[in-house]
Amino acid sequence: MAEEIKPYNFQWKDLGDIELGRPNLGNTMSVTVYRLMQYTMRDVLNRKLSPEIAGELLREAGLEAGLEFCRNMLDTKLPLNDFVAQLQDLLQSLRIGVMRMEKTDAENLDFTLTVSEDLDCSGLPVTGVAVCEYDEGFIAGVFQGYTGKPFDVREVDCWATGDRTCRFRAVVTTGAAE
Repeated sequence: MAEEIKPYNFQWKDLGDIELGRPNLGNTMSVTVYRLMQYTMRDVLNRKLSPEIAGELLREAGLEAGLEFCRNMLDTKLPLNDFVAQLQDLLQSLRIGVMRMEKTDAENLDFTLTVSEDLDCSGLPVTGVAVCEYDEGFIAGVFQGYTGKPFDVREVDCWATGDRTCRFRAVVTTGAAE
């Protein structure tokens, strides 16, 4: 009889105790290794499903990661400008990327931001295809975690399309259940 596969629900604690588990190697690794995991996973999802479904799955995983990151690493009680400053500092200190806000419309929850030197695509060959769906979801999750409202985030410029930074537009989703 085959063992029943139970659903898995990610929680922050599932990341484990890095200091205990990696006493010699620590909490750092090569960007190449991270990209090896991400782009082989993307390739398999593209082949087994489709590029569209793969993009949606990466976006959904990013959303979950962004929500957990916000809940566990950021102070959601801060005023918006202080929250954004904390997010910028944390993304840079974790070597995820250098984030800059280009446009902030706090009243309408409409933001344009860039992430340079990002973990996912800075330095990739130009293919003409934007590849930062995971980042779209991650940013949406962070903003949702902060505001309590769902966001639609789309990449409008990407290194892989020939730009030198990734630019994202984040807008609160209207008419969606909160």
